[in-house]
Amino acid sequence: MKISEIFYSIQGEGKLTGVPSLFIRTSGCNLRCVWCDTPYSSWQPIGETMTVAEILNKAKTQDTQHVVVTGGEPMMQPQLPELIAGLRTMGRHITVETAGTLWQDVPMDLASISPKLSNSTPSDDVTWSQTHQQRRLNWDVLATFARSQLVAERQWKFVICKPEDMQEVDAILARISDVAPIQAADVILMPEGITSEAIQTRGGWLAEICRQRGFRFGMRLHILLYGNTRGT
Repeated sequence: MKISEIFYSIQGEGKLTGVPSLFIRTSGCNLRCVWCDTPYSSWQPIGETMTVAEILNKAKTQDTQHVVVTGGEPMMQPQLPELIAGLRTMGRHITVETAGTLWQDVPMDLASISPKLSNSTPSDDVTWSQTHQQRRLNWDVLATFARSQLVAERQWKFVICKPEDMQEVDAILARISDVAPIQAADVILMPEGITSEAIQTRGGWLAEICRQRGFRFGMRLHILLYGNTRGT
């Protein structure tokens, strides 16, 4: 299993913001978001090949209840079921962060699903522009995430660049809601940005949208605390 990094920090996004967590970041992604903040796990995937046993041994050294399996795209990893099974044996709360384009039958305490809007498409990259656009929404997989009994809790997280992005968010939520109802409190709107300044600038008007719609505002706490640095 190719791992770009394993580190202990606080969760900076979503419902569990602020919770101390062990992060297991897999390397490799089937998308290429133009604003990706972890290019070392997507655009230029690097990392160490580790066995599941080696990963679990590292997890055992950190006394924390919460584990976040992220990427890249962890659902690409064939060994994901084995890893999840091992973490469950250890009694850990498991969050899987995914774009929702791929599915594996693995139990998740929290599925953090981040469907990619058109603002993610790398229009200046000829190689990836069309491929990314074709892959970024997989309706069958999103439906599976919405209704699967393997998922204990869900959060639907959207990266927002401009107010007009809400038209896409509404269309995606409407289509998924045809399969299973989505509560407003499970929808998280997160300002795109890898600097405190960018997050605060977008955060002003985005917080107002959240207030009006009843959605959660997703502050990127790790960026505000540590900047856009690895291992945080």
